[in-house]
Amino acid sequence: MNTLYHSPLSPFCRKVRLSLAEKKIEVELVEERYWEQRPEFMRRNPAGKVPVLKLDGKTMTESAAICEYLEEAYPEPALMPRAKDARFEVRRLVAWFDDKFHQEVTSKLLYERVNKKVMGMGYPDSTNVKAGAKAVKYHLDYMQWLLDHRRWLAGDVMTLADFAAAAHLSSLDYISDVDWNRSETVKDWYAKIKSRPAFRSILADVVPGFPQPQHYADLDF
Repeated sequence: MNTLYHSPLSPFCRKVRLSLAEKKIEVELVEERYWEQRPEFMRRNPAGKVPVLKLDGKTMTESAAICEYLEEAYPEPALMPRAKDARFEVRRLVAWFDDKFHQEVTSKLLYERVNKKVMGMGYPDSTNVKAGAKAVKYHLDYMQWLLDHRRWLAGDVMTLADFAAAAHLSSLDYISDVDWNRSETVKDWYAKIKSRPAFRSILADVVPGFPQPQHYADLDF
């Protein structure tokens, strides 16, 4: 059985889940409390991180590498364009969200508000939360600028860049940390993304102690 070891609100796991679902690759989802560093899990990934994907007889780690593998092994439907310049732009934006957005926003909002409590690491750091709340506005404005010039984030077709962005924003949306009123353009883009069948399992996620906000699974907000 193909298996994805994941954490429900991890944007890196969500990016892989979206890619798998878009390509209609069925996997069993196994929630992993990776911070506990179970010996069995550490044997699967000595880095102690999720996602970990068991697929095609292989055990794979690192979300970017997993998504690249899926694109090569299961090329349809394509989440990477063929032209080299277009592929570069997708990779650039995936890195933007997985590195810059993650460091400036996700780690300061989601990790402070949720992960600390779940892991028993104390209370949120208000300085980090304020910094994350400020930074997310900058990123939403950048997304609007991109979408003012393109149909999707990286160009005229939906790509892995859109899934990377949606993975982070959906995790933050679960805790109501995205001001969708800031940009009607970005809101419309997200509505298109979360209406896709690939998004269904993500919208069904429930994290104990953190109930979904009313709008979270509403396709029309």
